[in-house]
Amino acid sequence: MKPSISKETQNYLKSLEGKPDEPEFYYDRLDAIDQLVYEDGLRIKNLHLDKEIDLLLVILNNRKIIKRSISDFGRLENASAQELENFENHGTGIHWPDVDEDLSLRGFLNYELAHFKEEVG
Repeated sequence: MKPSISKETQNYLKSLEGKPDEPEFYYDRLDAIDQLVYEDGLRIKNLHLDKEIDLLLVILNNRKIIKRSISDFGRLENASAQELENFENHGTGIHWPDVDEDLSLRGFLNYELAHFKEEVG
């Protein structure tokens, strides 16, 4: 699937890499994704799932959308529609208690960046 974060966000992430900021609450230097989440307040605003077309949409509070296939996640792929709809959004992650699955905002962003680099690189 084509990466769905904008070039602006990708460029911003690249610009944050290697900056020497070391906040007190974090034991090591924050990487670009941590800076987006912990300093800039990037959060998962909502989630939409459609099992029939194998689509998971992660809507962020910066109005960007990350698209993934439900089938990329074994527990979600095998879940019923009712189990999929029973999730908890914690802003930095999603939890499905019925299937014991947790997906993080960091994981979604890492996936997007990795696939962006594959296309560009």
